[in-house]
Amino acid sequence: MQRVQPDIWETEVESPFTGLTVHAYLFVRDAGNVLFYNTGHRHEIERMAALGGVTYQYLSHRDEVGETLALIHERFGTRLAGHIAERDDFARVRPPEILFDRRERHLDTIEVIPTPGHSPGSTCFLVDSPHGKRYLFTGDTLYRNEDGGWRAGFIPGHSAEEDRETLAESLRLLKTLEPDVVFSSAFAGEAGFEELAPGEWPGLVDRALDELLG
Repeated sequence: MQRVQPDIWETEVESPFTGLTVHAYLFVRDAGNVLFYNTGHRHEIERMAALGGVTYQYLSHRDEVGETLALIHERFGTRLAGHIAERDDFARVRPPEILFDRRERHLDTIEVIPTPGHSPGSTCFLVDSPHGKRYLFTGDTLYRNEDGGWRAGFIPGHSAEEDRETLAESLRLLKTLEPDVVFSSAFAGEAGFEELAPGEWPGLVDRALDELLG
């Protein structure tokens, strides 16, 4: 793991598919660490133990389900959180203790923002860091592409055509936020996160929207 923000640690990269790479991110906090997304690296679980373990794990969507969900729970007693629309997908490994289906605040610092389109239960998380920054975890709703820009998680030939407008509505919602750092789950370039200049985010989302809607 490597520290990428004062309170954010990034797991070692994984490549589940050709041309696609993923990270998970550990948010270290006094009230219990939070893992966003999932890692398949078992050795990273022990590195998390050295950082205080994992009290909560928040999944952005069903593609992050893997056998390590059970291992992380066994190691730390972690409480799993995910969207109710994908509860059955999560339960293939283990059922979540925390379910949500609307925009709401968790743990005093995490805003849960459902953003369907990539999948029915896709969800983003806006985190207020005590270090003064706002972190946005976009899952695969928006991901970093090969040139370092941001692209909507619509997969031609896999996503249903009606998901295009659903995803566009989710991007329009994300455009209204004001993050300082954005972390995707999957990415195709050199890094899965980007630090933003003030006012930069709406333009990045607009470009993703233009590409999505053609």
